[in-house]
Amino acid sequence: MTCILELTDITYRYPNGPAALDKVSLRLMQGEKIALVGPNGAGKSTLLRMLNGMLRPDSGTVRFQGEPVSYTRKDLKTLRRKVGFVFQNPDHQIIAPTVFQDVAFGPANLDYTPEEMKRAVDTALSYVGLSAFGRRPPHQLSGGEKKKVAMAGVLAMDPDMLVFDEPTSALDPESARSIMDLLDELHQAGKSIIISTHDVELAYTWADRIIIMHDGRILIASRPEEAFSDKGLLAEAQLSQPLLIELYEALCELEMVPSTNMPHSVLDVVAMLDTDHRRPRGSTPRGFIVLADAGGPDTERVKQTINDETVAIVGGMGTVAKNMAARWGISLTYTHGVIDKCLLKAISGHNSLILTNGGMMTRVVDRVEEFNAESGDCVEVVHFDDYLHIRQ
Repeated sequence: MTCILELTDITYRYPNGPAALDKVSLRLMQGEKIALVGPNGAGKSTLLRMLNGMLRPDSGTVRFQGEPVSYTRKDLKTLRRKVGFVFQNPDHQIIAPTVFQDVAFGPANLDYTPEEMKRAVDTALSYVGLSAFGRRPPHQLSGGEKKKVAMAGVLAMDPDMLVFDEPTSALDPESARSIMDLLDELHQAGKSIIISTHDVELAYTWADRIIIMHDGRILIASRPEEAFSDKGLLAEAQLSQPLLIELYEALCELEMVPSTNMPHSVLDVVAMLDTDHRRPRGSTPRGFIVLADAGGPDTERVKQTINDETVAIVGGMGTVAKNMAARWGISLTYTHGVIDKCLLKAISGHNSLILTNGGMMTRVVDRVEEFNAESGDCVEVVHFDDYLHIRQ
């Protein structure tokens, strides 16, 4: 993988305050999903602000695409176009009287033409599901909607990397899940993403790599299973172990599951128990998952299939799918954690349909193949056209 940002021996102290970063070194690679985890005061926000030049280190070097960052106005403008930053509190980022004007602020500063700016704003608002909000005053929006406006303002500049400081902070559970689903969608579209959080449950199930910080230092940067298995390190960082790992370790101690691969979801735990202790292989016929393109030409046929109750369980992944479902009056059974929930239905013998588009379609296939390889199961993904042919 290509290294986008590299920090070497970074130190930083706030004026009249304690050291916030102490010789921090870190490499951020293209295509990663990284969670920066630690208690309040660990240095997470300070480190994130180094990534697009909002803060300049007292010592050490920040390199972007192999070159040391220059803190001139011109070079910072280029860096911030490539590395977009979304603040913990969107009110610190939203400054314009309307949503459209706020999202247009970045493109305007990058000298977009009026046509380019409108296209960029419309695309960004569509991506976050706020296409109809352009004329709305930001102060009339909910916390989750404000977060999405702040995200749209960054997306309008088409950055390579997205940096989020506590993306689910102060949000209700539904809004938080919606934001994390959107981050997954952006990652599937090719964006590198790094977030800060103190939520170990979120970090463990979401990230490819975990960076645990404490007192301005990086204690570990590794895969989630390794980072959250070291109880001594977690105690030093004042963090608890994710519940899934606690459950897995208890099941291993009781010899109810093998000590092999750690689970990353409820589905993984169920599959372990189902495979090793509950039912002999093949005792329950497996269901299958129909995969339909929400951006394709078969919308009417998808709706007819669902209305005929051929498939009673329907999941929607991504903004396009959820907008399509709303427009066509399709009732979605699942809107979050869709793939694993449909897999759970499949291993209990039920068929389901997943509406999604773009790179998210590949994600469905990859996740099912991953599940089958790890569990030894044989859940099948059937593309919608093939499903219609089978029915005829």
